[in-house]
Amino acid sequence: MPETLSTTTSPPAGASPPAPPSPSARSLVLTRLRDLALVPAIVAVAVVGSLVNPVFLSADNLLNVLQSMSEIAILVLAQTIVLITGKMDLSLESTFGLAPGIAAWLVVDPALTRGLGLDVLPDGLAVPVVLLVGALIGAVNGLLIVRFGLNGFIVTLGMLIVLRGLLTGISGGQTFFALPESMTYLGSATWFGAPASIWVSLLLFAVGIVVLGHTRVGRALYAIGGNADAARAAGIRTDRVLWAALVVASVLAALAGLLISGRLAAVPAAQGNGAIFQVFAAAVIGGVSLHGGKGSVFGAFTGVLLLFMIINVLTLAGVPAQWTNFLNGAVILVALTVSRITGGKAQT
Repeated sequence: MPETLSTTTSPPAGASPPAPPSPSARSLVLTRLRDLALVPAIVAVAVVGSLVNPVFLSADNLLNVLQSMSEIAILVLAQTIVLITGKMDLSLESTFGLAPGIAAWLVVDPALTRGLGLDVLPDGLAVPVVLLVGALIGAVNGLLIVRFGLNGFIVTLGMLIVLRGLLTGISGGQTFFALPESMTYLGSATWFGAPASIWVSLLLFAVGIVVLGHTRVGRALYAIGGNADAARAAGIRTDRVLWAALVVASVLAALAGLLISGRLAAVPAAQGNGAIFQVFAAAVIGGVSLHGGKGSVFGAFTGVLLLFMIINVLTLAGVPAQWTNFLNGAVILVALTVSRITGGKAQT
């Protein structure tokens, strides 16, 4: 027994044996690898796209892809924050349309506002109104889900229908035109040779990567999504964090709606309808679990980038745009199947 102890505890002279990686370090490596899982697919799609049409890799086309995905990407970021907590927010697509719609209604249609006894909203207040509407929607969702304990899926589904009906009601089913410059600037401006909406989207994702990956708030979100009871027992104020996540997500959806309204210089009554399908497709293919506690902001970004690159390749190949929803659904099914095969458990 002494000999055994001496041979196993005495390191070779002049050298120390390498320490085995800790479980936390091992899991960190796996997480980083999962974050990069879509990078080969993105490269492959870029190669295929260049073969389908040489225009694909041109600077103008790549900027077009980034701009067209920038608004939906912010919605994906918003949904990712909520999904990581173990909840989901279907109403984001309606917030995407209603928030800029209300601001446009108050600025552009004075007849309606006077009929309600309101003054015309000054142009400079349009953007704060957009963000405030988003915050109010998130607060109401939080009230119903967190305070009253209602099912998040049903609450946000009902909110989606209510908000969509409200936008249709205030617009009369028509499109708001003649938006003030304050509402069109971010969607139409160019910064450093690229559309401003691209820079805004990239900045928000960078902030999201830092907050969710390197701060106490981010760790709290993952803890709640992994096990809310354990997170509560660890001293995390789960209700407050969930409420804040819902509010932040709705504000991001309102900002995304402002960007696309600025790019179109209009707010259609149907703005945002069906966007939730692309949002979930991008999040799921990016590795964000619908059960909560898993996924990353970078993975979500690669998911939406891959999805829009595929759509762009199909467009350049002459495939009709009506096949987009088919693609979104197929992406979700393939992502779930691959997750099941590679991880032993589907990211649902």
